[in-house]
Amino acid sequence: MSAGASERRLIFALDVASRAEAETLVAKLRPSVGFFKVGLELFVSEGPELVRWLVGEGLDVFLDLKLYDIPATMRRSVAAASRLGARFITIHDAGAGAAAAREGTDDSRLQVLCVTLLTSVDARDLRDNVGMGSGGRFRDLDEYVGWRARTAVSNGCDGLICSGQNARRLRRELGPGPILVCPGIRLGGDRLDDQKRVVTPYRAVRDGADYLVVGRPIRDAADPLAQARKILAEIDRGLQDRKSTLGSGV
Repeated sequence: MSAGASERRLIFALDVASRAEAETLVAKLRPSVGFFKVGLELFVSEGPELVRWLVGEGLDVFLDLKLYDIPATMRRSVAAASRLGARFITIHDAGAGAAAAREGTDDSRLQVLCVTLLTSVDARDLRDNVGMGSGGRFRDLDEYVGWRARTAVSNGCDGLICSGQNARRLRRELGPGPILVCPGIRLGGDRLDDQKRVVTPYRAVRDGADYLVVGRPIRDAADPLAQARKILAEIDRGLQDRKSTLGSGV
């Protein structure tokens, strides 16, 4: 695995409110980070021009908007995102909306990722919201995530957003095809903040993750670039050990 490729596996979350803040973080991290996430806060604040600027700088962009609407709107919205030059876009509909989103990518490089379950949600939340458990539709959290994942992939999604806790099971069940992107990444000693299902960079990649999304652990570090490089080293180590964990087929 080349150093450049590893750098593209770490996606830094630009979870800030202004372009000025985003530009400062990009300048600090781009010596070792080539992929940046633009989420709802920054996109609402700065709009498509911020995405165009990142793409123009030769950086990959993960447009994390978690789209969920009627199929026609999903199709048109994804088509508009594809014209911005983004690499990934997230949706929150594994069914008809996912199929429409896939159509919206047309022949562009944009890839559609479906959220299986937010990493701020755990089994207790699911029991309250979808009736999981005894007498419910799903026996446990893994079964729910697996159902969401299979549905999304069958409807044309290129990949999935999932906790690193689910990566091994999904990779073994779905094979090497779907892209697995894992947020909720923490190094030992990091604060959990509002995350409930977290894993280390090493474990997520070892268990099948293709990309990691990391925000606060890097942004709030005394030396953000050094912290990013520490995570990159964990990614490299996870890649080296993945074959022994998952076998040669994934």
